[in-house]
Amino acid sequence: MQDSVEQFLAYMTSERGLATNTTAAYRTDLDQLGVFLRERGVGSWVETSNDDMLAFMLYLRERRYANSTVARRTAAIKAFFNYLHREKKIETDPTEQIDSPKVDRFPPRAISPHLVDELLELPLRSSSPEGLRDKAMLELLYATGVRVSELVALNLLDVSLEDGTVHCQGKGERRRLLPINGTAGTSLEEYLDIGRSQLARSSAQKTDALFLNHRGKRLTRQGFWLILKGYAEELGQDDLTPHTLRHSFAAHKLSNGADLREVQELLGHASLSTTQIYTLLSNVPDSEAARKQLTQQSSNGADPSSGTNGTTNGNHPHFAATEEK
Repeated sequence: MQDSVEQFLAYMTSERGLATNTTAAYRTDLDQLGVFLRERGVGSWVETSNDDMLAFMLYLRERRYANSTVARRTAAIKAFFNYLHREKKIETDPTEQIDSPKVDRFPPRAISPHLVDELLELPLRSSSPEGLRDKAMLELLYATGVRVSELVALNLLDVSLEDGTVHCQGKGERRRLLPINGTAGTSLEEYLDIGRSQLARSSAQKTDALFLNHRGKRLTRQGFWLILKGYAEELGQDDLTPHTLRHSFAAHKLSNGADLREVQELLGHASLSTTQIYTLLSNVPDSEAARKQLTQQSSNGADPSSGTNGTTNGNHPHFAATEEK
């Protein structure tokens, strides 16, 4: 059974350009299904029936998985069996009658520029290598809007302080060149001059990774999440995530007059419609008010992308010199 899973994932990666993180999630989803089927006495994908699939969907519901998680697992499983059927590895597709669950669309959450400033100041309380690293990471995350997976994947050669740019590889192997300057550039320079070299001494093996953990190895996504969680709790913002800073970057850029397509390119969105959601956040100073307004518009059938770029948040120093690409 595992061989078929690996073949499917290889196909999705090479032919469909499935991102690394999505591939890992699909593998987890299919592994869970495999364990469930074996416990039911199903020994191969050929033996899997529609009843087995319905039982698995019920199994997920009984364990109170979020709608978004169930939807992703359903999508992964349907794609897998569709692949097996197309490759004639199975005669019938047991997921053909399985519908993907609807996922509630929650508006993205952005925090105010003032709260961003408070967050970015917290690492300055420590002059340790970790404090310098944290300051550089948070500044870079907010100044560029990169995903946390893109942030921790950065290597030394991806950053050019002289040019004020960072090369980032996003979803679907798409690379983009992002401007860095102001406090983000200064924080990176201090980290590279002082902090990184001290962290690197903790490991006998050299690494090209830009951001290192206390053992001198590449910082992981989970490691960064824990770091941010600690700072977020100090601010009383327990639900603040790396993606919150990405949302805030986009909303504040639009508030400062950036063009929608420019923000699309900076974020690495394949579709402009994905970026348009931030036009509403840029017009409402209170993020919670924006979320309520967007939810109401969605229920009334309104198009959230019809808003115009506002200046509610004012000019933020992190974006003062980033309008020109």
